[in-house]
Amino acid sequence: MRRTAAARLLTGTALAVAVAGPAHAGTGGSLEVYPAAVTPGSQVTVNTTACGTGGTAAGDASAVGAGAFVLAPTTHKEVAVGQFRVPPGAQPGTYEIVARCDGAGDGRRVSGDLVVTLTSTRPPVERPRGSVKTGVGGALGPDPVQTAAGVAALAVAAAGGTWLLHRRARGDGI
Repeated sequence: MRRTAAARLLTGTALAVAVAGPAHAGTGGSLEVYPAAVTPGSQVTVNTTACGTGGTAAGDASAVGAGAFVLAPTTHKEVAVGQFRVPPGAQPGTYEIVARCDGAGDGRRVSGDLVVTLTSTRPPVERPRGSVKTGVGGALGPDPVQTAAGVAALAVAAAGGTWLLHRRARGDGI
């Protein structure tokens, strides 16, 4: 019975080391860059979970000419977020953005790529055009003959109403 308990303990310990080992090896996370492709003058947001809960990091975007920036914890305490602006004179290309964790992150280095292009990566905005089918108006349609007939009918009604009001005002009755 002791052998079984010892075997389970050793197996459990080995499994825990196997699972936990890769999580702390290497760079231990990545730096997410959003948007990943920008034009010069754009603002970029970066975030990482590599620095641990409440961790901060020192960011470096000097490869693209933006310099240093700070990543700080947000409402999601396990995520450190920072921002920088790509200089208006940045040249097209792919640039490595780097962050180094402070404190609890044990100086861990994470990186991500930023692509700078001269043209916008957003699809062009399509403006609405044409009429809207609301069901209001247009009972006669776009036919000019029908439109003229409608105008004539309104004119006859207006003339008749005016004549009747004039007769009544004179005292002739209806």
